[in-house]
Amino acid sequence: MIHWEAHACLPLHPDADFSPLDKLRDAGVHYVSVNVGMDMNPVAQIVSVLAAFRARIAAHPERFVLARSVTDIERAAATGVLAVGFDLEGALPLLGQPDMVALYRDLGVRQMHFAYNRNNPVADGCHDIERGLTPLGRRMVEAVNRAGVLMDCAHTGRRCSLDIMAASSQPVIFSHANPLALVEHGRNISDAQIKACAATGGVVCISGVSAFLGMRQPTADDVARHAAYVAGLVGAQHVGIGLDISFRQDALNDNPPGDYDPAYWWPRSAGYDSGITSITYTPLDTWQQLPSALEKAGLSAAEVAGVMGDNMLRVARQVWQPS
Repeated sequence: MIHWEAHACLPLHPDADFSPLDKLRDAGVHYVSVNVGMDMNPVAQIVSVLAAFRARIAAHPERFVLARSVTDIERAAATGVLAVGFDLEGALPLLGQPDMVALYRDLGVRQMHFAYNRNNPVADGCHDIERGLTPLGRRMVEAVNRAGVLMDCAHTGRRCSLDIMAASSQPVIFSHANPLALVEHGRNISDAQIKACAATGGVVCISGVSAFLGMRQPTADDVARHAAYVAGLVGAQHVGIGLDISFRQDALNDNPPGDYDPAYWWPRSAGYDSGITSITYTPLDTWQQLPSALEKAGLSAAEVAGVMGDNMLRVARQVWQPS
């Protein structure tokens, strides 16, 4: 059984401390997708972070391996090493060029979505006016499929995500999302989105963010309740985990340079207070508590194994291509 963390955040700074990744490994995680940039981050910042994170991984082969294939993850799990991939949240760092997708893939980006909360020339954000996937966005979906990168619809507008899933020739995931039927929030996804994701063969990975779980101090039981809802709707084979824990390091300022307005990206009208500083997360030991919590929520042992990571492994085996 592979434990797959579909989304986690370190400071977007070359000096970010990697010790939280050691803690993830110690909690039983075998693979983690680490964010390296969002729509508000300029390409120079993203490339700087990628260079530093890649160097850190290469310098410590006894702790980490940069995952380029499912085989890398399985080998890492067998040897007690944490496999790491990167994800990109938003299409602005693609600079309007579909060929940028393959470049990011070659640097270790294994999944990406096209909008971070707000609209851009490619796609709609979940906290903005709905337009649908743009013509450039359709070309970008083709580029993601062609490059063997996981197409992700987290943070994407509802209509636009349905367009993306209809356009994709490969399974689509939500790397950190929760059912709207359980908690009313603009970041949560409708039953229609969940069903469309499952129809592609994809996976909805449940987030551990307090606002999206509807609990100030969420626990493994809260994550399991949301996982069980999705499993009941489309089958447990379409459920995964993306706790979205942000490992903040107060000594590092990782804000984008220049005119950066947190209230734009996390609007108060959408339920955010002071950006995302008031958000809390499920604790790291959620990973150790989840198997029993999922069984208590009604999932079988085989279904638990799928949710914990084997479902995402299945999708990655289908989608990923060697660089």
